[in-house]
Amino acid sequence: MAGPRQLRPLLAALAAASLASCTAPPPPPGAAAPARVWPAPPDQARLAFAGFVRGPADVGARPSVLRSVANWLTGDNGADLALHKPLAVAVDEAGNLCIADTDARQVCYADLAGRTWRRFTAAGTVKFKSPVAVARRRGTIFVADSELGRVFGLGDDGRVAAEIGAPLQRPVGLAATGDRLYVVDAVANAVFAFGLDGRLQFQFGRRGTAPGEFNYPTAIAAAPNGRLVVTDTMNFRVEVFDLQGNFLAQFGSNGDTSGHFSRPKGVATDAEGNIYVVDAIFDNFQIFSPEGRLLLNVGEGGDGAGEFGLPTGIAIAADGRIYVADSFNHRVQIFQRLARHE
Repeated sequence: MAGPRQLRPLLAALAAASLASCTAPPPPPGAAAPARVWPAPPDQARLAFAGFVRGPADVGARPSVLRSVANWLTGDNGADLALHKPLAVAVDEAGNLCIADTDARQVCYADLAGRTWRRFTAAGTVKFKSPVAVARRRGTIFVADSELGRVFGLGDDGRVAAEIGAPLQRPVGLAATGDRLYVVDAVANAVFAFGLDGRLQFQFGRRGTAPGEFNYPTAIAAAPNGRLVVTDTMNFRVEVFDLQGNFLAQFGSNGDTSGHFSRPKGVATDAEGNIYVVDAIFDNFQIFSPEGRLLLNVGEGGDGAGEFGLPTGIAIAADGRIYVADSFNHRVQIFQRLARHE
């Protein structure tokens, strides 16, 4: 074991490195990667691969001096901070990234501008068991834990700001917009609308195959045009509602070709109202117009750039960055929009 005198040079070096990092320009999120675009040339590129997020280092976050010393003393290489099985992603109003890491029973929050990485493993004294969805609104991180059957609202300090139990049974999807939090419940086959304080306002949906009904819904997204988009997984379709839960449209069917679905999971929308749907079986995400017309098919099975192993979640920031939870590859992939999808 090193003595105090032997530790002094190490502490000084770590402190100097920490101070130097405070003045260095922040790197872009994700590691450098080979250029890959969709569609492939000679067609006009509309989407480009931009990088990976596997842990804090990929967003420029550095361990504190004390953490670095502790790691050196214990031989810890920081592997415990790496993502295990990211199942869902979300972005807040500032474009910062939230990740629900189900296998690690944690939720991570990456402040991309501040280059910080926070992780939450519990809501107060209640440890997470299966965090499967996340959203952040007005400084509160909302976490859906499907095994606990509850949704928790956490402040950045980890304090519990809200807790929602019954009538929820198995919450699996979250979307926060305006003053409202929408929760998809896979067992109830319904969407519940709560205030940000956790008070129930209304619900819509029931089990079935008719328009406005669900069969194991999984995810929800709030579009800028005032629409809600829900993946109705076992009906192999996407349904569109207004903010009051009134059914508006649907598209999709079971199939093994582009434009169809096998296991639609995560869903997101961009500034033009286009709808992005992750399919866990196809190992891709597909982009549709607001009317449900297929625009682009992105990805395939594998572990390289733009390749997926059971992707499950997707989120889109205002700057056009697209984050996809690549669960079996233990990472989040980043893509950048290059042009409008006409």
